Amino acid sequence: MATTYETLSRRAPFLEAAQENYVDLLTKQVGRAPGTSGVPTLAELGPQIAGQNVLTQQAQQAAATQAGLGQLTFGTEGQLTGAGTGTGVAGFQPFLDQAATYSGPQAYQAFMSPYQQDVIDTTLAEFDVQAAQGIPAIQAQAIGAGAFGGGREGVALAQYQSNSDRNRAALQAQLLGQGFTQAQSLAGQAFDQQRGLASLQPSLVAANVQQLGGAGTAGLGYNQALLDAQQQQAQLAYQEPVNRLNVLGTGLASQAGGIPISTQTTNPGSGGGGAGPLSQALQTGLTAYGLGSIFGGK
Repeated sequence: MATTYETLSRRAPFLEAAQENYVDLLTKQVGRAPGTSGVPTLAELGPQIAGQNVLTQQAQQAAATQAGLGQLTFGTEGQLTGAGTGTGVAGFQPFLDQAATYSGPQAYQAFMSPYQQDVIDTTLAEFDVQAAQGIPAIQAQAIGAGAFGGGREGVALAQYQSNSDRNRAALQAQLLGQGFTQAQSLAGQAFDQQRGLASLQPSLVAANVQQLGGAGTAGLGYNQALLDAQQQQAQLAYQEPVNRLNVLGTGLASQAGGIPISTQTTNPGSGGGGAGPLSQALQTGLTAYGLGSIFGGK
């Protein structure tokens, strides 16, 4: 009957033990689910978005108010969720409305001086005094000509009065015209002023919105950088044990490639049950390191 032999190939015992330990450690690491004791959560490992800050929200509110919208509402992350009912009037509209009152045929009335009539009355009263002083001179001339109380005196007085009335009316018209022209000029100035304010107001609001928005963007960038750094730290904390295991696995792989595999042949049918421990050790040593190693290379 033919004899049957069994051949068993094994790595060095210390390497097998290290590999078994590596598998145990790797299995434990695989079981480290995010959020378990000592392990970062998925929220910490995943990307995070910084919420809008109060500066950005104020910039949005200023822009909304300028457009005639109401109070804005924001979500838990600072995102815009809605706007209340506002006036529907843009920020510059009141200035345009006021400018409209300074245009048209009646615009001058708001700028007529309350003292203008007093000036006119005083001026005309003085004119009347001066005009009255001319009548005695006409009467004296009539007496000298022997026509006092006659038709010639009456004609002269009537002509004088007519000229006086004409001059008085012209003076009054001149004074009224001056007041009207001045009032019209002031109304035009007021119109230009209100129109200028209507143009200036949006630019001032825009500058304010831009300033607030710029500060808000800077703050948002800083907060986002902090969240990114925290995420990276969490990922490093989660990955660091795995990285160390990878180093261990790489080292074991390099060792396995450089250490020969020992081979042992046994005869299961023999009564001795195979080689003894001493023989196995000698055989393993000879296979792994060679005769030259054991005997000093001689």
